[in-house]
Amino acid sequence: MSQEYEYPLSCNLSTDGMNSNYSHLLEYLLIVTQDLFQARSLNKIMEIALVAARKITESDGATFVLLDHGFCYYAEENAIAPLWKGQRVPLNHSIAGWVMLNCQPVMIADVYSDDRLIRNFYETTFVKSMMMVSLCSQKPMGSIGTYWQNYHEPSIETLRLLQTLADITLATMANFQAYSELERRLRDRTTTLETTNILLQKETQTRKVLEAEVRLLSLTDELTGMHNRRGFFLLAEQQIRLAKRSRTNISILFIEIEGFKNIQDIWGQEYGDDAILATARLLKRICRNSDTIGRLEEAEFVVLAQGCDPDCYTIKERLKNALSQLNESKQYPFYLAINVGVQDYESKPHLPLDDLITLAQIHVYQSRKDN
Repeated sequence: MSQEYEYPLSCNLSTDGMNSNYSHLLEYLLIVTQDLFQARSLNKIMEIALVAARKITESDGATFVLLDHGFCYYAEENAIAPLWKGQRVPLNHSIAGWVMLNCQPVMIADVYSDDRLIRNFYETTFVKSMMMVSLCSQKPMGSIGTYWQNYHEPSIETLRLLQTLADITLATMANFQAYSELERRLRDRTTTLETTNILLQKETQTRKVLEAEVRLLSLTDELTGMHNRRGFFLLAEQQIRLAKRSRTNISILFIEIEGFKNIQDIWGQEYGDDAILATARLLKRICRNSDTIGRLEEAEFVVLAQGCDPDCYTIKERLKNALSQLNESKQYPFYLAINVGVQDYESKPHLPLDDLITLAQIHVYQSRKDN
């Protein structure tokens, strides 16, 4: 019998009233989720999942089955007396295989009256009733089953909770596989690095560069090379805090490419990208080093300007002139038009950055309507 994994929250599974009981079980699942995502081995994941399965269903046993080259592999079990742990059986010999192949849960009040079950597989056990849910996303990976030594008919709510546990467990297993693969790569690399001090230094430097690139990519728009939405918000919120302390004027400029969809429809995706890149280059050229620029959506940009007039007249004039020069050059077959809306920070000092951007966007729509 597997050693039971104890959780800090005590869940009373016999609490009076279905709603109260269901609420307690949901709270319990939250803690189970935290423990699952902290697990660093498949055995630990299975142990936590099976203890939780038994507590949720108040069953006499729970089993964790994995799909293994066309067989059901009973990888782990938590029961009053383990029945199948370590066994491999054909998919069509147990209800676990049916659940995997169909990616559907089952509730069986009487194992001897269900046509999907092979009777001799269960007749030597104490199992009378069972419930099983799938570990299945794009393809089947396994299943989690619970069983009772007395005839028992679980509720639909219990089945849903068990399936939720299975879904969380599946996500944890996917994260664990990615984590394990990363660990394996790091171990292999470390073994290579340990050959000489020179290689160690070179690989350490390479790793630092790669990590910096990953961090940069997570904050950078792939097409334009400027900050993406996440990168802009991260940097702009820091700049706002600094500007408040130094009492520097701040304004938000919302910029959109007018008629961007028409450019794409008429000239194609490639020229749509050219319009985005041209706008990005214009903004980089006319903005100062103290300004923060980002691309929010497909054809939407934002600038946090510091130390300028509230309406950002100078920036808008520079952008207007640069845009005019670009169109006169006839570098592109399309005419590039840009709309700009401005919202100063001082008049709305308590609003979050996202709301300031929305106000600047509204100014664009209002000016478009007025025109």
